[in-house]
Amino acid sequence: MSLLDIAETKDTIQVRSHLQYNTPEHISPHNVHPSPLEQFHIWFNEARDTGVCEPESMSLSTVGPSGIPSSRMVLFKQLDKRGFVFYTNYTSRKSKELDQNPNAALLFFWREISRQVRIVGKVEKLSSEESKEYFQSRPIGSQLGALASKQSTVIGENDLQERLEKLRKLYGVDESTERKIPLPDFWGGWRVIPSEMEFWLGKPSRLHDRIRYLRDEGSSEEEPHWTIERLSP
Repeated sequence: MSLLDIAETKDTIQVRSHLQYNTPEHISPHNVHPSPLEQFHIWFNEARDTGVCEPESMSLSTVGPSGIPSSRMVLFKQLDKRGFVFYTNYTSRKSKELDQNPNAALLFFWREISRQVRIVGKVEKLSSEESKEYFQSRPIGSQLGALASKQSTVIGENDLQERLEKLRKLYGVDESTERKIPLPDFWGGWRVIPSEMEFWLGKPSRLHDRIRYLRDEGSSEEEPHWTIERLSP
């Protein structure tokens, strides 16, 4: 049973109420970690340990040359000292837009604990060695699926399954085979290197805690320095 108060007609849906956030925690520029990547590490582990469903799910927003943004959900795969890593097809819409405009925004929303993390930054491709290591660690079905899918292109009803069957025969594998498929040149990782990160904590009456990190101008990506500020909700 929904807890939302919804007014609905033939042509409209109007949401008239929403559950109130009421987190007991409090965040401020004085009690967060000096590094936003370390603060994310802390929050991600807490999301995982408290049973958040798919804490690795994140929204990825890109903008092509038309200036029109597009968003989709992807899976966060790695945090390193430079930023946030995800993997995809390099011929997909998202990758084409990142090639044309190498900036992106990420958003994690962990509803169960009333937290969000927003990330903005430029992007870079991972090395083929890094992409290969991850690609060949995936289940064989996922490796074949990446080869079979011409991501974001229009296909016929049975095209994908037919391509998949051809690839199984080509490599002599099925879902139970333990074998490494060669990394295709059209598939790999992207890293989002943050210049801005925001940590959001839900509070009653929409008076949320919002803490923003801005990388200082002239600060290097390898050893960034950050200005930490509270934002109005």
